[in-house]
Amino acid sequence: MAAYKQFNSQDIIISPLQLTKGFYYKGGGTLATASLSISSSNQYTGSNYYSIERYLGNPFNLSGSTGYNFKITSSDAYNSVKQLYYTNYISSSNGDVQPMNTASFAVDGTIQGRVGSNAYVNYDQTDLIPYKYFPTSSYHALTPSQNGSIYGKAIYGVDKYSISVVEPTVAVMSIPQQLYGDQIMPGSLKITCPSGSYFDDGEGRLKRQNNFNSSSIYVGNIIYQHGIIIFTGGSRNEVTGEFSKYGDAEYGDDTYGGRLVGANDVADFALSNNVTASFSSSFTIYETQYKATISEDEFNYSQNPTIISGSSNTGIYKTFATSSFFSPYVTAVGMYNEANELLAVGKLAQPLPTSQTTDTTILINIDRQ
Repeated sequence: MAAYKQFNSQDIIISPLQLTKGFYYKGGGTLATASLSISSSNQYTGSNYYSIERYLGNPFNLSGSTGYNFKITSSDAYNSVKQLYYTNYISSSNGDVQPMNTASFAVDGTIQGRVGSNAYVNYDQTDLIPYKYFPTSSYHALTPSQNGSIYGKAIYGVDKYSISVVEPTVAVMSIPQQLYGDQIMPGSLKITCPSGSYFDDGEGRLKRQNNFNSSSIYVGNIIYQHGIIIFTGGSRNEVTGEFSKYGDAEYGDDTYGGRLVGANDVADFALSNNVTASFSSSFTIYETQYKATISEDEFNYSQNPTIISGSSNTGIYKTFATSSFFSPYVTAVGMYNEANELLAVGKLAQPLPTSQTTDTTILINIDRQ
């Protein structure tokens, strides 16, 4: 016996469901994990489809490539993040949005003054000060003496013999959407490389952790919904409280409080062969709930062939199945389209008897992205 019942609009409820998943990556060039793989074609292969890319951006390096599986020029990496995330902050000195340039419109239609310059959408992640520092020009830095510490602490300018020019560089870490889903969960990101440890403050700001005194300084930004982490070095005027081999003594000041963050840290973030990164991702799936209601006078016959009497399946039900007290059991619910084609089957954990006095409701949940 065919048994179909049409769903009405009030029988179907679609609800979004937020899920989170944690990832831990460790590697050299690309950060990859052996626990994930995918079969695909072209440049997307099982080994690199879920890998985290890193880029070193330099506006003056127009031909040199950066990245590992998916290479771009170093200048493109620099200019891309500058245009997308920092255009409103270029001329600011405190990491906040720059003052608005305004123009005057005369009655004759002429315009005087500069056109507004901070009307860009820079995907700000916080209502607080975003600390979006971005290096835009070369600067001078003291060079360590060959006879002193090869990395130099520049304590009061000791062991320095010359000045070098440091080009503006930024490091970019790009997480594929297959991993971060809707967004990186704010506050979940942690990155460790030889030059230091970094964490997300939950407001889209990357901070450098000082493990000696638990202090921290701003060194970059996180764009949660794009899976992008940008290491700019921050203001590069704040001391870290650390004395390590990565010190450049850039600007040559304040080094009595520890070295400054500089070009070596940027390069280490983008190029180091020993980097770990952990984060949680947010995925939205949609749960569709179908409410199948069996009225007391519906589905009173069983489709189990064992209740048919005789070996030739004559269609005669056994006596007990024709009694007014007989109640069949529901073991599965089939979902059909308009052409009566079976699309899905929902199995019950145990057989459910139908009621002869009240309605019986079965809920079927289907999850989808």
